[in-house]
Amino acid sequence: MPKKPTPEQEHDRLEVMRFFEHKYEEYGLVAGIDEAGRGPLAGPVVAAAVILPPDRDFFYLNDSKKVTEKRREVLFDEIREHAVSYGIGIVGPEVIDEVNILQATYRAMREAIRQLDPAPAVLLNDAVTIPEVDIKQVAIVKGDAKSVNIAAASILAKVTRDRLMREWDQTWPVYGFAKHKGYGTAEHIAALKTYGPCPIHRRTFITHFVGDNT
Repeated sequence: MPKKPTPEQEHDRLEVMRFFEHKYEEYGLVAGIDEAGRGPLAGPVVAAAVILPPDRDFFYLNDSKKVTEKRREVLFDEIREHAVSYGIGIVGPEVIDEVNILQATYRAMREAIRQLDPAPAVLLNDAVTIPEVDIKQVAIVKGDAKSVNIAAASILAKVTRDRLMREWDQTWPVYGFAKHKGYGTAEHIAALKTYGPCPIHRRTFITHFVGDNT
């Protein structure tokens, strides 16, 4: 089992992840934005925008994919309690089918940004530039591992979406949403072929498995 880092080591690691925050802090407040759920066959796409306080360490904060589910839940509450500001945008499968997943993701991101109060001067984005946003944007490849604000946004987006999928698992338990969160696992695809789609399936994502007459 890897040795748990000391508080000093965590502070130093997080300080490295503040590189972009320090680089752009002269402009004013810096926010990070990220999404969860672009790839699944079911459920919404969720985006979050976060402005963290520059003088607080959120220990073990990292790209949500590198953090355990238990730790994500702890960080989710800590971020919401101590963030300067945060916003969460949710766009459902019917809109994804209507406008495509990229445009739906942008909608969710714009909604998350609109909720920020105070508003940021700079947006650090995970590898995208969001259209129709009049705020300076910096696209950072693999930004959720390089920026504390983007990492925080990735945590809020993923935990929010995972909780929604667990709730929908109670309504449609045959698909296993609580386990795979709507991604195209063998178990999910088998259930889709057996039972057909439910209301939260993305029709444009599942035609390969059930045809287009759904």
